[in-house]
Amino acid sequence: MSYYPYAERFPVNRRMPESGRSPEEIAAELRGIADEENGYWEGGQVSGSMYCGDHEHYAFLTDVFGMFAHENALQRDIVPSATRFEGEIIAMTLDMLHGEAVTDSEPCGLITSGGTGSIMHAMLAYRELARQTKGDRRFNVIKPETAHPAFSKSCHLFDIDVRIAPVDPETTQVDVAAVADLIDDDTIAIIGSACNYGYGTVDPMPELSALAVERGVGLHVDGCLGGFILPWGQELGYDIPLFDFRLPGVTSISADTHKYGYALKGSSVVLFRSKELRNSQYFFMPEWTGGKYCSPSVDGSRSVGLMAATWASMVKNGRGGYMNYAREIFSTADKMKAAIASHPELRIMGNPTFCFSFTSDELDIYLVNDSMKTKGWRFNGQQYPDSIHMAVTRPQTQPGVAERFTDDLAEAVQYAKDHAGQAAESGAVYGSVPGGFTSEAEEFINMIMADMMDHHMALPD
Repeated sequence: MSYYPYAERFPVNRRMPESGRSPEEIAAELRGIADEENGYWEGGQVSGSMYCGDHEHYAFLTDVFGMFAHENALQRDIVPSATRFEGEIIAMTLDMLHGEAVTDSEPCGLITSGGTGSIMHAMLAYRELARQTKGDRRFNVIKPETAHPAFSKSCHLFDIDVRIAPVDPETTQVDVAAVADLIDDDTIAIIGSACNYGYGTVDPMPELSALAVERGVGLHVDGCLGGFILPWGQELGYDIPLFDFRLPGVTSISADTHKYGYALKGSSVVLFRSKELRNSQYFFMPEWTGGKYCSPSVDGSRSVGLMAATWASMVKNGRGGYMNYAREIFSTADKMKAAIASHPELRIMGNPTFCFSFTSDELDIYLVNDSMKTKGWRFNGQQYPDSIHMAVTRPQTQPGVAERFTDDLAEAVQYAKDHAGQAAESGAVYGSVPGGFTSEAEEFINMIMADMMDHHMALPD
């Protein structure tokens, strides 16, 4: 890893160039880089990351994006298309997640820049509504230890206490009784994942819903990963518990359109059971000299291009398209999980869906990862316990990929046996370099963290 990737082939811009370069030269340079980087995942051996993998679909979305990329969603008087795109994206997502089941209020939503953005807006909404109804004091939310770090990040930013509920090590689902014990008068919401990133398991949502109703707290369902595929899995007959607005305790849901919605990166939806909850996090400043200011979300300016591309992806795929892709993904995941189960040395964590994690009580699982890495596989290493995570996406549904996984895994298990006691190169870092956490990567990450702590990322001469 380097601060200057491609420096051996292209100049590093440490300063603003004195004169510009031609569009043709720039495009050629970037096309070469893009083609090279696409090669990392096109073979279907990368966990998650590229959820669609269809270059024709990407080209279509890029074309749509270009039509509206320059337009600002703040200026609805001259770009009414933004209102159409945003409203219909939210309506289609509510339809998928059974917003029609809400009869006591009017469900609604926001479009955000990603999963973290959706989670942040939900946490902000819960805090602001609590301040309006309970007074300005310090509140808390309760999340499973498997819930995404974005919840802790959001609570850090919004001055909310986080209480961590343990999960059952066998099921990898949150302990509902432990959640109940953590609730007090200052609890504004509890969290459940559908599914959690680490293990691909769905928390016991019906039980969490009943608890939320009983104790009068909100329930946010984190469907950032599973929100756009689990509904189709339910319709296909997979054993997936209810997790959406059909449960009376569910008060908000996050679902990433830029994952299994197959939109461009930087797009997510957060849904609310009521306008009261959503509207509580609106920001108003009517006395500003520049005019009365109102912002429905943390972001101010937003490109209409991303809204248009997201809308286009959803309309292009439709229920039938999403169902077909889900069928292929779940089927491929089943084949890969069967390959893992065929090795008594390996153990799948919990009862996962399209996303799964496996560990070993007999082998160093990171040695398995080391071997798979040499064969072109990129998994995410995890910890507590050490395990390997795989999120199946459309590139894995290509012919022969599941079979290649089966063959390579068998060799990797044997490799781990043959090298027992040897230190593995891999480790557990979310979004790390291919194959896991190497000593070189550790040094690189430590440098980046040091720079971040110093509040600068300046390029040296």
